[in-house]
Amino acid sequence: MEKIAWLIPLFPLIGFLILGVGFQKISKTIGGWIGCLTILASFILTGILFAGFIDGPKQSSIQSLFNWIDAGSLHIAFSIQIDQLSLIMMMIITGIGFLIHVYSIGYMHDDPGYAKFFSYMNLFVFFMLILVMGSNYVMMFIGWEGVGLCSYLLIGFWNKNHDYNDAAKKAFIMNRIGDLGFLLGIFLMFMTFGSVEFGKVFSEAKSYSGSESTITWITILLFIGAMGKSAQIPLHTWLPDAMAGPTPVSALIHAATMVTAGIYMVARSNILYALAPISMDMILIVGVVTGFIAATVGLYQNDIKKVLAYSTLSQLGFMFAAAGAGAFSTSIFHLMTHAFFKALLFLAAGAVIHSMGGEQDIRKMGGLKKKLPVTWIVFLIGTLAISGLPPFAGFFSKDEILIKVLENSTLAFVILGISSIITAVYMFRLLFLVFLGNFRGTHDQEHHLHESPKIMTVPLMLLALLSAVGGFVGIPALFGTKHYLSNFLQPLMANGLIAENEVS
Repeated sequence: MEKIAWLIPLFPLIGFLILGVGFQKISKTIGGWIGCLTILASFILTGILFAGFIDGPKQSSIQSLFNWIDAGSLHIAFSIQIDQLSLIMMMIITGIGFLIHVYSIGYMHDDPGYAKFFSYMNLFVFFMLILVMGSNYVMMFIGWEGVGLCSYLLIGFWNKNHDYNDAAKKAFIMNRIGDLGFLLGIFLMFMTFGSVEFGKVFSEAKSYSGSESTITWITILLFIGAMGKSAQIPLHTWLPDAMAGPTPVSALIHAATMVTAGIYMVARSNILYALAPISMDMILIVGVVTGFIAATVGLYQNDIKKVLAYSTLSQLGFMFAAAGAGAFSTSIFHLMTHAFFKALLFLAAGAVIHSMGGEQDIRKMGGLKKKLPVTWIVFLIGTLAISGLPPFAGFFSKDEILIKVLENSTLAFVILGISSIITAVYMFRLLFLVFLGNFRGTHDQEHHLHESPKIMTVPLMLLALLSAVGGFVGIPALFGTKHYLSNFLQPLMANGLIAENEVS
């Protein structure tokens, strides 16, 4: 069954090639559905693999397509790895990616670059899948650079606006800073362990008898890469500016998937980080500081997308804090729930902007509850989820992070606790200013207020459902049940048994 795994990234690549070559000739209807159906095909195949993995043996599988680099002692195969962590990420990328693609059919319908937009989005999904499916750090780096390229293309998609072009260049350049750290980490890793394959590196690291500082430097360099991609202080300033791209781009790339690549990389490398306590402390500190500062800045934003951008920065800080506390599966748990409610919030914000004729200043909104009832309900669910109110998804993952951090540092727990309260404050401020009270925009804007078409509202409803019930995969043992996600990821974590890789 694992033989179908190569088709999962292949479908989005085919979609990109078709749309990229024929975007001037393909009609909007056909272009939109080609973009969507390729992602749906990948999601279905991922679901088949996921179901088989749950029912069958829990042994990870490596599949090599061809030997890519073979020079001296350096042997790198173009290969993918199917295991618990990659499957979770693949389900998020293809599942949420499909819903955002469908939403984009309505949101981007009047844009002259319609087919080109879907070609870029398909290319992004291809590279993101390569990033999480690669069986070695070089394959991960290919996907890492690819999603950076797509981010640049999509942030500056409306390239007639020079400010948007500057935002795209800023994101690209700042990510290169982090990427240099990642690349140096890979070089040092090869010099130390003689390989860049996950299985070989982790096996060698567990029995490594050399200087502890070597592993510390490897993990710090890798974390610098993660700081750039996941916008952690001080490499964070590109993400709020990245809101220049179309709203579906903000939802897919800058909330649900690409910015979580750093979390994935740290979680994938948990064996190395478990051997480097200094690096773990560094991750915890950076995560806590980012979580607090970004939440505080979010209080003062008046652009609806900027509020959500700083919220994303803050929640990424929570994920890193969990990883720094050694709770890698908890970090992935919050990555998953955050993907649900942040994609929902961004797309709901897009529906508001769409209805307001492009207006993004929340001070010029108000009273939209009556005109946009579906958007109001889903935005409320997303707000409750990110604020951590039970029984919504964010409640389970955020509380689990706070508990794990408390076990390591009382001060870090207090700061994150305050950050959680601030999160609820700025999100409910946003909710009230947009949907309640009296309308504060122009008469012309008020006249044109309308609910979005079903092609946009149905994905919102599905994401709202996931935001409401997604946290139940991580119910604490306190309630007499098992933590499904933690148990699923356990074989890959530093405190569990490392699954032996089966080459096929």
